[in-house]
Amino acid sequence: MIETLAGPRGAEAEDLSASALLAAIKERKAAEDRAAADQLDLAARWADLHPPESIHAAASFTVPGCEHEEPIAGEGAPLVAEFCVAELGAVLGISTTAAKRLIGHALELRHRLPRLWAQVQAGAVPAWRARSVAEATIHATPALTREAAGWVDSQVAAVAGRIGPAQLDRLVAETIKRYDLAAPDPAADPEDGYLAVDPRHVTIDTQDVHYAGTMRLEAELDLADALDLDRALAHGAATLAALGSAEPLDARRAKALGDLARTQTALDLHAQGATEAWAHDGLPVAREVVLHAHFDATPRGDADGTTHTAFGPAGRLEEGQRLVLLDQVKGWCADTRTKVTIKPVIDLNADLTTPGYDIPDRIREQVVLRDRTCVFPWCSRPARGCDIDHVTPFDPDADADADADAEGRPQSGPTTTSNLAALCRTHHRLKTHSAWHYEMTSNGIFEWTSPHGHRYRRDRTGTTPIDASDPPGIPRPRRR
Repeated sequence: MIETLAGPRGAEAEDLSASALLAAIKERKAAEDRAAADQLDLAARWADLHPPESIHAAASFTVPGCEHEEPIAGEGAPLVAEFCVAELGAVLGISTTAAKRLIGHALELRHRLPRLWAQVQAGAVPAWRARSVAEATIHATPALTREAAGWVDSQVAAVAGRIGPAQLDRLVAETIKRYDLAAPDPAADPEDGYLAVDPRHVTIDTQDVHYAGTMRLEAELDLADALDLDRALAHGAATLAALGSAEPLDARRAKALGDLARTQTALDLHAQGATEAWAHDGLPVAREVVLHAHFDATPRGDADGTTHTAFGPAGRLEEGQRLVLLDQVKGWCADTRTKVTIKPVIDLNADLTTPGYDIPDRIREQVVLRDRTCVFPWCSRPARGCDIDHVTPFDPDADADADADAEGRPQSGPTTTSNLAALCRTHHRLKTHSAWHYEMTSNGIFEWTSPHGHRYRRDRTGTTPIDASDPPGIPRPRRR
């Protein structure tokens, strides 16, 4: 009766008892854990097939910008040829960064945490739990030696991987102390068990933007600094309330922190001799923070014949790739110390061109707005921080005045919108120095082919595998 759940949901599935449903869910969870363990094993084998020796261009000499050895796990784990990571990520439907993390975890477990690796492959420890341990041992500061990682492995394996994040952090800290990996602190008393790890930090997760337009901040401060900040926020919140703000206390404290950051930044710059312009209130202008918000605008006519532009209630914020409400932007702009710049509309369907190799700002802006992110499969790096790549390489030896009917070699890779795409530096290098290649099939739509013949369609909505059910063919040769 459980087997009916393997197919589409139907009447048979609806007739399952509570006990049968629980058994089916348990079975699927076991299959999921088994598949995750197999994925780690296959990722490690993929790395085995791509050692640094597989880099043909680097066998006898080094080419700047070309593929290089990629250490993605701790001391004692093998190196991997960098460009192999992207193809694994593409077939899994994840970013190159996520694929690098997967391979790194697999190698860390197999070579530096062998007991935990064996438990994962035996089904005693879920892959996700083992990967959290590998993440901690790879990125420990200072770095763990192979011997130190082995001690962590023995402790975690002894409890079959059942260890939480806080326990794991304490275990890694104890390992650093046990193996004397931390640099000695002259001010610390060696008798008091002090561990020379400075816990102070301020972390803002700029990639995690709440739908309400907020970000999370976490900090660890000196006691005196923390108390001073608390008093400053309390004073700022009280000031806002006195000026008529009806917002809750927490919201006023958050707003006070933003006001403190802007005002203090400006005062710091002024004290250092910066020649900033002065606002009408006599205070120096705060450091500029640029946000790019895009809203759909629709011309509308009034009864008296006048025309105005109506904006949609929600738009897109480039920073964080999140939605932003028009009312939020109005609130930001209501601050008298906010500088607002409205740029002219760029037609994303126009084919802009220039005769040389260098890309003018207007064409770059058009490509950034069209592509939004790096156009490599599954990559989400914002286009504004990417390189602008010539899809068909620019020919520096072409005759700038030649055309198809004249003497001389015409330009095969012109600097025109229809031959330009946003690529982050990693995938720009990969496209230039590996067998990956792509073409633009229409405006803003790209088709990529991997070294093993897998094909992907990339547009503004994301990545779609092409003919994923068919065996991939051999990619056609490409002139470089």
